[in-house]
Amino acid sequence: MLTLDKFEEASKIVTEVTHETKLVYSDYFSEKCHNMVYLKPENMQLTGAYKLRGAYYKISTLSDEERAKGLITASAGNHAQGVAYAASKYGVKATIVMPTTTPLIKVNRTKSYGAEVVLYGDVYDEACEYAYKLADEHGYTFIHPFDDLAVATGQGTIAMEIIKELPLVEYILVPIGGGGLATGVSTLAKLLNPKIKVIGVEPSGAASLQASFNKGEVTTLPSVNTIADGTAVKTPGSNIFPYLQENIDEIITVDDDELIVAFLDMVENHKMVVENSGLLTVAALNHLGFKDKRVVSVLSGGNMDVITMSSVVQQGLIFRDRIFTVSVLLPDKPGMLAKVSQLIADQQGNVVKLEHNQFVTTNRSAAVELRITLEAFGTEHKEQIFKALDEGGYRPKIVRTSL
Repeated sequence: MLTLDKFEEASKIVTEVTHETKLVYSDYFSEKCHNMVYLKPENMQLTGAYKLRGAYYKISTLSDEERAKGLITASAGNHAQGVAYAASKYGVKATIVMPTTTPLIKVNRTKSYGAEVVLYGDVYDEACEYAYKLADEHGYTFIHPFDDLAVATGQGTIAMEIIKELPLVEYILVPIGGGGLATGVSTLAKLLNPKIKVIGVEPSGAASLQASFNKGEVTTLPSVNTIADGTAVKTPGSNIFPYLQENIDEIITVDDDELIVAFLDMVENHKMVVENSGLLTVAALNHLGFKDKRVVSVLSGGNMDVITMSSVVQQGLIFRDRIFTVSVLLPDKPGMLAKVSQLIADQQGNVVKLEHNQFVTTNRSAAVELRITLEAFGTEHKEQIFKALDEGGYRPKIVRTSL
């Protein structure tokens, strides 16, 4: 059972390994969604995510014999690091099975804590099945990343900290993958103050809990497809499902494109790197159906490799119309490129890339195509540049941007 006594015990134990993640009030997001928004930056934890809480508390509840057998788990990365670090603190062996799609930074950091990493499967569910197989073969003690009441209790310590720091909190937004974090946070929040509303947020491409809620039973999705790799779970936990049914007030789903824009907002306005799964609650702020409420958005993790980060930043700039590509037609004559360049310069546009296609028509002297990738200040500036090109007679067309 998830009891107040257990949550209080877990809160004391996890402080042995966790950093204090004070709430951060966000002027930007508050103004944007017309609420009072506070960020709970679990991306600043030692292992880069909240998962250390549940892993450490769970291992603390094991017997010496269970720990001595060695630990094993499956994870897309954050739970892996939590278990690996906690196991190192207890001086026991840990084996972590991770999907082959796991970002390299998560794999390397897991190894850095002394754990053995096995890459298997394309998604968490496949890695988990293989981890159970290895546990049976070698007698390891399995530490489930979410479908375990002790793990959920450890994650719920986040709610204890939120309510102590912001007693008048009205809404807490939590990301949902398998449901362990949402179980712990929602259950403790209701125990401490039944008036608090807890909203779970899932990626649209992996909304397994929403599907389960709709059917009234744990449901497995045929597949998942999302850039939020930490929450790409096809089946929510069956042991924790009753707690989720009882304590989650609403589920919001967000598209991957919204996560990309949220990443850009977070970096520019709070100078924080938050991984895609951790940004679910930030993207969900645009979907809230209320105003003037005290809202806490849990940023669950910040483990993101630089290649993914670069891609997300570029896509975010494109979505915000700060990078765009325009195609213009001009005669194949000397000096025409200079004229177009000057027109763009007059509008304060910054050229990023040029592509010259002489074979767009059979009559090169009549017209050749010039594709110009530009940097702008935003939508209004983009439209200003486009209008200037149109008035200059260059017949501009917006084309799909690819950097």
